[in-house]
This record gives sequence, C-alpha cells and structure tokens, in this order.
Amino acid sequence: MANFLWYVVIFVISYLIGSINLSIVLCKKIKGQDIRELGSGNAGTTNTLRILGKGPAVITLLFDIFKGVICVIIARLLSRTGWILDARMFVQIAAIGAILGHDFPIYYQFKGGKGVATSLGIIFAIDYRIGAVCLVFGLLIIAFTRYVSLASITCAVLFVIMVLFIKTTYMGFFSALIIAGLLIYKHRSNIARLLKGTENKIGKKKQ
Repeated sequence: MANFLWYVVIFVISYLIGSINLSIVLCKKIKGQDIRELGSGNAGTTNTLRILGKGPAVITLLFDIFKGVICVIIARLLSRTGWILDARMFVQIAAIGAILGHDFPIYYQFKGGKGVATSLGIIFAIDYRIGAVCLVFGLLIIAFTRYVSLASITCAVLFVIMVLFIKTTYMGFFSALIIAGLLIYKHRSNIARLLKGTENKIGKKKQ
C-alpha cells in the first residue's frame, strides 16, 4: 500500500510540473492574449515561434525539455530512498505524468501543447542514446521537409521501435507505447492536414 501511494505521489508531482506552460504565460505577458487562440492554436514551441518570435520560442523549448528532465530526476532521487520497489516503473510513471500534465494542464482548462519537447527531455533523461537518435532523425526530417509535425510523429514511432530493441522490460515498452500514443493523438489534426497537403511548414506564418 505504501508503495502504491508513492506511485500516486510521483504521478501527481510530475503532472503538476508538466502542467506549467510557459508559452501561455509568455504570450499573456507579451501580447495580452491566449496563444491557444492564435496561429495553430497549440501551446507549444512551433506556435510560439510563429506568434512571438525566436527568443520566446527558444525559452519555451528549453523550459518544456527541462520539465521532462526534472520529473525524471525527482523520480530517481525518490527511488533511492529505499521505499520504492521498482525504480524503473517509478520513473516511467513520472514520465507519463509529466506528459499528461503538458497535454492536459490543470492550470489551463486541460488544454495544453502536444508534448514533443517534454517527451524529448524525458527520453534523454531515461536513455540518452535513444534521445540522441530521435533528435538527429527529427532534425533531418525537419531540414528536408520543414514539417515539425511529421518529424514528431515519425520520431514517436521510432522511439517505440528503439525501446523494443534496447529496453527489454514490459513496463518500459508499455510506457513507450503510451508516450508515443499521446504524441500521435495530439497530432491527429496535423496528420489530417499532412494527408491533404495543407500542413504548415516551419518558418511560414499561418494565414
């Protein structure tokens, strides 16, 4: 029972940290508007770049990555107390909590971003090898196509495949499926636009 309570605690902590959305805060401060009502309507780095420019976009990107990293670090520190039976499961629960917080933040009517940068931070913190491959692969797709959404969706699939071959625990694979599934679900409108050929490319202002 005590272990179960610790799992709940780390999930709640990670969810609350993940729910902090800097793109919403910055847009309110700079433009006095809700970024979810501007551009693509997404509270994330790409829309921040489109609406606020490079500086705020870089700050948002780094903060979203940091959210994922800090949640993994907190989970690892708590798992060393000896109260946690399965440290890896503890970390994976923290990871899922952070992404759910970013996607469905309690502070902002449960309407957040798509979790790409936060997921990347989590993946790097858990296994830098997988994180590095996903990052390089994603950057290459963006460089050749200028579609951030396509890079995110493709890397989500790549992440699951790599976990299957590098990480062998069932829980690790299951959590990877959840993380990738959330990423793809949050990009469902992008997938529809990609299929229609109407998806916005990075660097192009949304009409």
